[in-house]
Amino acid sequence: MHRKWGLLVGAALLGSFIWYFFLKPHDYVVRFETKALPGTINQKLKSWSGRLDSAQMMGQNNLSDLKYRIRFNDSTHIYHWKFEILNDSVSRVKAYVTDEDHSLGNRWALPFSKTDFEKRSKKTVRSFAESLQNHLENFKVTVTGKADIPAKYCACVSLEGTQREKARGMKEYYSLLSNIMNGNGIALDGRPMIEVQDWNMKNDSITFNFCFPVIKSDSLPQHEEIFYQQIVKRPAIRAVYNGNYITSDRAWYALLDYAVKNNIPVDKKPVEIFHTNPNMGGNALEWKAEIFLPLKEDIEP
Repeated sequence: MHRKWGLLVGAALLGSFIWYFFLKPHDYVVRFETKALPGTINQKLKSWSGRLDSAQMMGQNNLSDLKYRIRFNDSTHIYHWKFEILNDSVSRVKAYVTDEDHSLGNRWALPFSKTDFEKRSKKTVRSFAESLQNHLENFKVTVTGKADIPAKYCACVSLEGTQREKARGMKEYYSLLSNIMNGNGIALDGRPMIEVQDWNMKNDSITFNFCFPVIKSDSLPQHEEIFYQQIVKRPAIRAVYNGNYITSDRAWYALLDYAVKNNIPVDKKPVEIFHTNPNMGGNALEWKAEIFLPLKEDIEP
């Protein structure tokens, strides 16, 4: 009987040894919790990593699962980031870290001492956590529920790029639309807005129309880059965003989360209406935008 138990314990120890040193997919894991949704964490992680000279994105399985390679002097570390929602306001971030060149040595040393690898891993994750917290303090999203996208006739330009490039495209074409409308005595019929035509969430690319609402008439000015269209009234879910318009897409993710939690089918083509002219400067937390995600239209059988 004692021999049988000894064999079982020995087999368990051997299995643990083999798993820890040869099968475990990472060397070390660092965790922290944050009051942010996975979409916001995803976008901030990409912008933070983009400022590291030695960081290279290896792939993204979904919003909550990304992998980066980061070089530190004579070592190359793999950071496999995973996020999970704990409750309505808190997510847990985990960074599974592996040293590509010294993995076995780190696994031997980690249980017995504070290694440089462990210290570097904690420092790197702490740097991201602090950057994320600073970001969270500079915008606010308030989901208000169901509302209608207002009907507007608009003068528009068609643009494409990444989500972060959206605000730059708006800034570049604001003067064009404003000068042509004002120069021809065309009064605006509402706030500037964008209408997303396609949102590729895997590579963060969008195509969208940047529009000035105007009164429809037969004497509207013509320009090779401008077209006119009717934006129809549609039911949607709505959020109010306060902050720099560069990151107004944080409201997109908040609305998607709200839609999932409330079982509301939505069309992932956000519409944004901007109530503040960013060219006037000021405290970005006082800037306001209305963000809509249209409800999916019923499909007739």
